[in-house]
Amino acid sequence: MERARHPVLLYSLILLMVVGWSFNFVIAKVTLRHFDPYTLTSFRIIFSGVFMLPIYFAMPRRSRFNRKDLWNFVVLGFFGVVINRGFFIVGLDYTTAARSALIVATGPIFVLVLARAYKLEQITRGKIIGMALCLAGIAVLVGGDALHFHGGTGAGDLVAIGGTIGFAVYTVLAKKVARQYDTISMNMFCNMAGAIMLLPLGIEDAARLNWSGVGWIGWIGLAYTVLVSSVFAYLIFFWALRHMTASRLAVFTYVEPPLAMLLAVIFLGEKLTSTLLAGGALILAGVYITEFWPGAEEATVETAGA
Repeated sequence: MERARHPVLLYSLILLMVVGWSFNFVIAKVTLRHFDPYTLTSFRIIFSGVFMLPIYFAMPRRSRFNRKDLWNFVVLGFFGVVINRGFFIVGLDYTTAARSALIVATGPIFVLVLARAYKLEQITRGKIIGMALCLAGIAVLVGGDALHFHGGTGAGDLVAIGGTIGFAVYTVLAKKVARQYDTISMNMFCNMAGAIMLLPLGIEDAARLNWSGVGWIGWIGLAYTVLVSSVFAYLIFFWALRHMTASRLAVFTYVEPPLAMLLAVIFLGEKLTSTLLAGGALILAGVYITEFWPGAEEATVETAGA
């Protein structure tokens, strides 16, 4: 880990990253008024892969692609890009931005469960307590109000959970190739794998899209989800990891869910219901205990973005 030479720059960029990811829930929700979720998903993933290409080739010490890892990146691109980002957009179309932000925050819990299944991490007492609180929060959030299912919100919550699980699978499986590739190269190869998978869908969506009917708000929203959320925020994230520990960076990224909830209230008019507050309190407490219980290993914060 390198030592930061410009702490003001470091923390300013981290602040931009957190705000950028928090606003993504609101902006993606607004953008869904102009695109159907499947078109927005295919465009976001394909354009993210395209924009990662020049960033990758601009790196002086980039990792070279090994053809032996082709299948690994197909699997990683499927779970980490197609399932994670695709389910995020589709789920967000049926649920609220605030609920989606809380569900994304449960990522470390699913990573922990899968890591234990692969015998990569031990389950401590603190982690068991944190997992129990987090799962209780999910139960309250998804099933606490039966009316949510009639309105489609519950179904959207379940889809969002599927996307979070998808990225948890990616995080655990990525350990197979992470030592052979730098982080930007890993992201580029995974993004390109996802882009290639969705290219046929993207071509079909482009052919049937009423381009003149989208409007400038829709195009700005798409650009934001691609450039800010999918590209630049992750570049800041991995750059920041070179200057501080993951556990310290986690302190900043865990501000994202409550900030996203606040932004959803201000800009989307969403209501802070008792179910949302109770489930959110349990989830955030569970994630915090799991990550920062005394004696726990350094936090994994790779699930911070959306």
